[in-house]
Amino acid sequence: MMENKKADIMIISPHPDDSEFGAAGSVARWVKEGKTVVYVICTGGEKGTGDYTVKPEHLAKTRKKEQQAAADLLGVKEVKFLGYEDQTLEDTPEFRKEIVRWIRTFKPDRLVTADPYRRYIWHRDHRVTGQVVLDAAFPYARDHLSYPDFFEEGLMPHKVKEILFWASEDPNYYSDVTETFELKLAALRCHESQVGGHHFESVEQWLRQRAEDAAREQEFELAEAFHLVDIPW
Repeated sequence: MMENKKADIMIISPHPDDSEFGAAGSVARWVKEGKTVVYVICTGGEKGTGDYTVKPEHLAKTRKKEQQAAADLLGVKEVKFLGYEDQTLEDTPEFRKEIVRWIRTFKPDRLVTADPYRRYIWHRDHRVTGQVVLDAAFPYARDHLSYPDFFEEGLMPHKVKEILFWASEDPNYYSDVTETFELKLAALRCHESQVGGHHFESVEQWLRQRAEDAAREQEFELAEAFHLVDIPW
């Protein structure tokens, strides 16, 4: 029987580093507030490079280490690596069931993931992950007849209260990251294979501008923007 755990918030990321780009400032703040946060990383990110000399299996190992280091820096309680191949995620019953498994294991009140409804240019793994997470949360994780075989593992139904989607074109929720923005940047620096060297300067400028824009009508200086969906029943 699988051990049942409990987390307040679950971040479900298509690739290593997506959660840092999308929500690391909020993750750092939630941890400081005493909330328990866990990560679920769907793929190994082994195709995320322009370096022709790097082998995918080596890059996957590197990115796993980078993601763990970033999560440790932010105070994330646990990281689950699902190990799907980069650029191959599909909306399948198997993938959906895997996400339900971890929702029922950690029983989070809040899920955070990529917005599946971002238009036009959007990584397919992001689009698919967001849709699968949404479906897994409602109704599959909630309904006891969805996966009765989970009962044998002690994974009982769980109702998620809300989902936050990062990179949304329709944000309606703004998280204050004024005090944790530098920690967000530090966590991103852990992803050396993705943002290493002089490239990080432009990444930092872009993220800071985006955070300032998100907070423009708020009472704080820097924000991460999400689309919040409440699950009413």
